[in-house]
Amino acid sequence: MRIAFGHWKYIVRNLWLVLPFAVIPAVFLALSLDYTSVGATVRTFFTETPREGFVEYFRTWSLIRTDSALGGIYSFLAFVAITLCGVPMLVFVEKHMRIGKRTLSGVINGSMSLFASFLAIVFVYLVLYEVWAVILSALLFVVAQIPVTALTYVFYILVFLLLTFALFYVATVFYLWLPCRQATGFGPYNAFLYSYRLMTGVRWKLILGYCVSFFACMICTAASSLLPEAVFRVLAILLYAALFLSFLIRMETVYFETDKLDREDVLRSYRGY
Repeated sequence: MRIAFGHWKYIVRNLWLVLPFAVIPAVFLALSLDYTSVGATVRTFFTETPREGFVEYFRTWSLIRTDSALGGIYSFLAFVAITLCGVPMLVFVEKHMRIGKRTLSGVINGSMSLFASFLAIVFVYLVLYEVWAVILSALLFVVAQIPVTALTYVFYILVFLLLTFALFYVATVFYLWLPCRQATGFGPYNAFLYSYRLMTGVRWKLILGYCVSFFACMICTAASSLLPEAVFRVLAILLYAALFLSFLIRMETVYFETDKLDREDVLRSYRGY
């Protein structure tokens, strides 16, 4: 369980140090959600039958808003904010774990050296997620054509679970690449090979962690979509701040664990900072 959920201990203990990095990305990610489509899909699923069009499904699941130009701008700014805020946070967390010091010295230089790699991995995960959203939306649209309502629900849930598992499985392939590049200085290909070997022993534990985070976020988002939009956005900001911190900080905690590196932040905690 330490692999899947141990990072939350670090987040709780250092919340006020890492939370500022998550605020701006969380705001723009929350604004990237299509409130109207999410609410319509949730109401249709629970009150009628899950029979939406492809566009409605895609707008529900995608993080790239297509309902308006302003929505598209929010999505672009979310991508920019994740990169600009995620890089220094990852440098800060890695330094804290490596030498036990919670200071901002060296964060700018470290961010500059890590920026290109971080931008690449954010782009990879964005593409993976959007491809998943397209395939999921297309298959759910096909399932919606089934005339028997009971079968529609069965295949709807089955398709969703299978595709989500596939997304999580592929996500683990690249998950340790960035902290490996950061810690070892290996080239992109060698870092991928090494990080992939480290991943093989913890993949299923990580997938479990992904599932808990994703489905908790999905349930909260679905429930809040039935509330006024202002409440929906505020709750989405809180959810995405938690997911932002969880996804990136877990990268570091899992890497230190799998590569069997001493975490000085833990060792120093027994002696005091």
